[in-house]
Amino acid sequence: MQKGKIGVSSDNLFPIIKKFLYSDHDIFLREIVSNAVDATQKLRTLAGRGEYSGDISNAKVRVTIDKEAKTITVSDNGIGMTAEEVEKYINQIAFSGAEEFLEKYKNDANAIIGHFGLGFYSSFMVSNQVDIISRSYREGATAIRWECDGSPEYTLGEAERAEVGTDIVMHINADSEEFLEKSRISDMLNKYCKFLPVPVVFGKKTTWKDGKEVETEEDNQINDVAPAWTKKPVDLTEDDYSAFYRQLYPMAEDPLFNIHLNVDYPFNLTGILYFPKLKNTIEVQKNKIQLYSNQVFVTDSVEGIVPEFLTLLHGVLDSPDIPLNVSRSYLQSDSNVKKISSHITKKVGDRLAQLFAEKREDFEAKWDDLRLFIEYGMLTEEKFYEKAEKFFLFKNTDGKYFTLEEYENLIKPEQTDKENNLVYLYTSNQEEQFSFVQAAKNKGYDVLVMNNVLATPLINKLEQKYSNKRFVRVDSDVVEHLIAKDEPKHELSWEEKNELSPIFKAVCPETKDYGFIVDFKDLGETGSPVVVTRNEFMRRMKDMSQMQGGMSFYGDLPENMNLVVNTSHPLVKKIFEERDAVLGTELETIKNDLQAKTAEKEEVEKSKKDKKEDEIPSEVKEKADALESAITALQDERKAKLTTFGKENKLAKQLVDLALLANGMLKGEDLDRFVKRSFELIK
Repeated sequence: MQKGKIGVSSDNLFPIIKKFLYSDHDIFLREIVSNAVDATQKLRTLAGRGEYSGDISNAKVRVTIDKEAKTITVSDNGIGMTAEEVEKYINQIAFSGAEEFLEKYKNDANAIIGHFGLGFYSSFMVSNQVDIISRSYREGATAIRWECDGSPEYTLGEAERAEVGTDIVMHINADSEEFLEKSRISDMLNKYCKFLPVPVVFGKKTTWKDGKEVETEEDNQINDVAPAWTKKPVDLTEDDYSAFYRQLYPMAEDPLFNIHLNVDYPFNLTGILYFPKLKNTIEVQKNKIQLYSNQVFVTDSVEGIVPEFLTLLHGVLDSPDIPLNVSRSYLQSDSNVKKISSHITKKVGDRLAQLFAEKREDFEAKWDDLRLFIEYGMLTEEKFYEKAEKFFLFKNTDGKYFTLEEYENLIKPEQTDKENNLVYLYTSNQEEQFSFVQAAKNKGYDVLVMNNVLATPLINKLEQKYSNKRFVRVDSDVVEHLIAKDEPKHELSWEEKNELSPIFKAVCPETKDYGFIVDFKDLGETGSPVVVTRNEFMRRMKDMSQMQGGMSFYGDLPENMNLVVNTSHPLVKKIFEERDAVLGTELETIKNDLQAKTAEKEEVEKSKKDKKEDEIPSEVKEKADALESAITALQDERKAKLTTFGKENKLAKQLVDLALLANGMLKGEDLDRFVKRSFELIK
């Protein structure tokens, strides 16, 4: 029996392994099973060269649990090790520069993985002792047994093992007894070892018999040794791709289509990416792409490893050029990972462009499901944007699809404003904004449907890229003003608006969520009597504030609505006539008094002109103040009379409520009052 010390000069190695080497403690099983698979594949290679004559047809890795003995054993019939090889590969883990390396990476111990081949030592994260029983494939080799209790001390001697291969026996410590549960190990094997290239066996298959689950004699193989991505695309059918997707995501809805990656230069990369059907929200599920290295699971947390928009995809990526390391920060800084990420973006863009060019009708049919993904890519990856310009589609309210260039040609004749800007009209909710959409279409305009969560940031990006293009939501103004033309119409003066505004302001709802700015425009006799519009800038800012931090100021502001009163509509004219009948004399008196007081104040201001403050007589100052107070009082009196008239005018209230109803803003008690008032007016 040989005793010795593991060849490491720092006593800090084992604490690093136990606490810091891996971000997930359950990774130990991946490491030990992967080593067993490597040993088996090496023996297959030797057999293929004629350097081993034994039977390898039934080569497999077996995982077993012994709850009583508190052990987990991983067995293989691979290449095995001699005592000299154990000494070299297990005991001598330190070599020139090891001490310096450990010191350098003491705060980022994940970086050690792969540099020193420390995968085997991950077993000490969960074990208070680890045994190796191994027999080399070499002719005449003697089986050996290596034992270590997690200190640098070990023992190495001969053992009994009839077959070639290795057993790793982990004596599980008290803190890690969860790993002695069959379900726990089963979940870990399914996560990390599902596609390893050598059969991995855990227990026996079960069947239902006499109302209970019983074991059969057949081994339970947990992995698919030849998953779809390892095969050539020419050897796979669409059914094969669908079957593999269901294997990855048993509960998911069928994907739209896939991309099969098969690259061998300038790096090795295989994989299959699927385009899932996305809801009209950004639900970035960042554990849907699984990253592998030679069929060994690396991570399913790919954010920062692949571009953000690609995290919306599902599937598998596999590259031996990806370091087998669970530290995402290490992966993100790896040059090969960056190259692979850039290549995947290119391949995705090329595939979408190909589908659009070859099967446009099918592409359009899938657009509503694809749109969110493509828009997300355009917003976050400039190189993808450049490709997407050719296959990005606008959809209008008639359900027709247009490329950016096609749509520009369609609307240019009618939707170019007086400043030579091209105005893109859109709706975010075709049903709620129906009347606005119809008004625009009646005027000969086309209206786009832009109704998902990315609509506002995409519109902002498009306007930034094209300075002569503007996007205007159909409910942001009355139709005559959506696209400014050289068609001047009579507008009321500021004074005239002041005499009308309080009537309609009085019947606007009082709410903390939004306020109303009353305006008057000539929309023609056939136009709506009252229209509620939303300010485009403020609405966009509020939309963006919901998506981005740092813009909560806009999100907290009440939304300002424009209440546009059509001065040419017969019903509005009727209200003005009623106002004149009820308040005409009083308003005329106030108007005359205001004119007189205003004229008098102007004379006083003239007398103050070009004089310093201390040169103005006190009686002049007092008179100016008195006149200002009198003018304010008259204005307040006029406003009060108009407000009272407005509150009592059922027709004014009815017209405002109709406008609110058209925007889905009339609810609850206000809606009930509207219905009752409608019956009264009909009588």
